[in-house]
Amino acid sequence: MKARTAMYRNGDVTRKRIAFHFVKPGQKSHGKQRCYRTAPRISNFERLGWTRSTDEDFDVYWASVHNVRGLFNPENLSKRLRDGQVVNHFPNHYELTRKDLMARNIKRYRRERERQEQLAVADGMDLNPRKRGQSEPNLASFERVPLEWVPATYSLPNDYALFVEEFRKSPNSTWIAKPTGKAQGRGIFLVSKLNQLKRWSNPGQKEKNQQGQPLPFREPYIISRYISDPLLVGGKKFDMRLYVLVTNYKPLKVFLYRGGFCRFCVEQYSTDVAEIDNIFVHLTNVAIQKQAEDYNEQHGGKWAISDLMLFIESTRGRAASDKLASDMEQIIVHSLKAVQNVIVNDKHSFEMYGFDVLIDKDLRPWLLEVNASPSMTTTTEDDRLLKLRLINDALNIAISEKRGPPEGIDDEFPTVLGDFACIFDEKPKHEKRPPPPPPPR
Repeated sequence: MKARTAMYRNGDVTRKRIAFHFVKPGQKSHGKQRCYRTAPRISNFERLGWTRSTDEDFDVYWASVHNVRGLFNPENLSKRLRDGQVVNHFPNHYELTRKDLMARNIKRYRRERERQEQLAVADGMDLNPRKRGQSEPNLASFERVPLEWVPATYSLPNDYALFVEEFRKSPNSTWIAKPTGKAQGRGIFLVSKLNQLKRWSNPGQKEKNQQGQPLPFREPYIISRYISDPLLVGGKKFDMRLYVLVTNYKPLKVFLYRGGFCRFCVEQYSTDVAEIDNIFVHLTNVAIQKQAEDYNEQHGGKWAISDLMLFIESTRGRAASDKLASDMEQIIVHSLKAVQNVIVNDKHSFEMYGFDVLIDKDLRPWLLEVNASPSMTTTTEDDRLLKLRLINDALNIAISEKRGPPEGIDDEFPTVLGDFACIFDEKPKHEKRPPPPPPPR
């Protein structure tokens, strides 16, 4: 069932029939939360007085990653999007959001950029990085690609032999294995010895990979080098959830939400072998940590990124804090550019990603994964308010970018809107926005 809504501004209708996708009663939810009535995105629509609709006359279709596949299926003639209609996913968003494809695309991109840089240096081109505070939110065409920002990663079972070879080079290192098709920490485990993989082996050994070797896993996995020296706060490990809005891939335009948060483990961090299976020490996923006995329901194990940056500034200095902020922007933009040429840039699409980033003790950010549908469930009141503002700002930007700004707003789109800031825009400044399409009838 879909929702058709109307948004009002100063008493005048500025948008018509804003639509939202709901799961039908009794419909399989593919593991997503079932209490859709309490989700912040629905609260946002209802708070603005938007109403439901069961027809195809909508402006914005907020679909799940499963439903969007059918929406862009060429054989599905009954659900073709019309001019002016917007959907919250790009057709093949999984090129960045599936763990194995993300690692493969970024690895390929790094190789290509390094070759470009070598040629540029040979031609005497300046490759100085963008300075923070630069007025134009645009990276130079040949800005140096950052240091490796994704831990060494292998796809299993196909890269099993390569992984074993790499593992034996550093037998004392720890690796983390994740199923490619699951979320919220399900199926994740740490590996410090090769025989620990046997728990997830295929006992029948009947299936084989392309090289004719038995499949060692019941399902596809990736295995990545574990960042064993994370930055700790209060002795506890954490990672960051950064919300990134992409309104266009060609030319690429990226907004970063300033209200992200850190997710902390409940227990003190330890590299002791005896703690390798302790998920409350190593895995920051809220779905896992909330099962711990010492889980704090008041703050939910979360800390605003603004507080983290203040902590880093007070302990490492302002320059270190500014550099970390700049480095995180760099890996976000370069990760998106890694899939820019493979993503189908449908004119109806936008995407709000959840980037999961971990900082090591040297303040170097590492990209762990990118989520196509970052969880909108809430654990605290602050969390609920954050996600209400997040969805409101994301929709305002996406609709304005796709359909033109409301009447009376200047054609030049601001680089800061709500809590989102534009950190990258490939479109030349002199290029005018195309006229908005007529609303769907």
